[in-house]
Amino acid sequence: MRFKAILAAAAAVGLAGSASAQEAAPAEDMATMMARINLLPDTPGDGPYPSIIEQVADLPNHVVYRPADLSAIGPNGLGVFVWGNGGCAADGTSSRFHLSQIASYGYVVIAPGLWRSGPNATAGAAPPAPPTAARVPPTTAAQLVEALDWVMAENARPGSPYHGLIDENAQAAGGFSCGGVQALTVAGDPRFDTIVVQNSGLLPEDAPRMGGMELGKDGLNALHTPVIYLDGGETDIAYANGLDDYNRIEHVPVFWINTPTGHGGTYHEPMGGRNAMIVVDWLEWQLRGDRAAARTFTGANCRLCTDPEATIEFKNLP
Repeated sequence: MRFKAILAAAAAVGLAGSASAQEAAPAEDMATMMARINLLPDTPGDGPYPSIIEQVADLPNHVVYRPADLSAIGPNGLGVFVWGNGGCAADGTSSRFHLSQIASYGYVVIAPGLWRSGPNATAGAAPPAPPTAARVPPTTAAQLVEALDWVMAENARPGSPYHGLIDENAQAAGGFSCGGVQALTVAGDPRFDTIVVQNSGLLPEDAPRMGGMELGKDGLNALHTPVIYLDGGETDIAYANGLDDYNRIEHVPVFWINTPTGHGGTYHEPMGGRNAMIVVDWLEWQLRGDRAAARTFTGANCRLCTDPEATIEFKNLP
């Protein structure tokens, strides 16, 4: 069957999930491309609340994306999206265009790591891991929970810029590649209302694992919310793992979206590209009940259903 063939092909490719493992240009071309992207200015997103990037002293080793003007947000008006970076990297700005776009729709987005990318970076490149610690991830899933704990404490703290602004029923975790596994690792936290897994999936039980990707397929049992997988076609090294996760999940609503982007998605495109807007629509539907956003995924002739470059599958809907 098609799925078995895909899974066998993925096993031949080897380890899935590392941001550096995508099938793309030769290393020197990739380095040139990333250097060019690193010179591009930060973007505020095109949502109703232009966003900014910042680091805050009392949340070290994290980067925060938020609407620049919090006075424009009403009580309980901010959703929360905690994010795991590709490669579990210690660069909280490695997906800065994507995360700024989401923040501009009224979300506090928090990623582990320092501000290492873009012309406004405040930290240098992360030092290479010592050979003896090569399998230790630069960031951990626990940092996603730490981010959620922090913003909820700020919501309750008088004098905080977030005081009373956070919607406690609009909280999500997501991530790219190794970061998607981080999101699945914390998915059992009862505060999360949905999980977003991008260019990622849990590794087969007999596959070798890089640090940060230890969660086995039984980790899917902890899901208690709707979940979306957004993969990049058969050239995406995480494609088979994400599709296998989708096929295994039988107890919560799950969507699997496939677009021909490869493992690199659209993270470095202006405003995060089309995939950022797919995530925005998912969050708007799942966290805010927005029916217009839901039309991207459901109903006769849904937007993704009629997109010739997208495949959408879903199951377990109420």
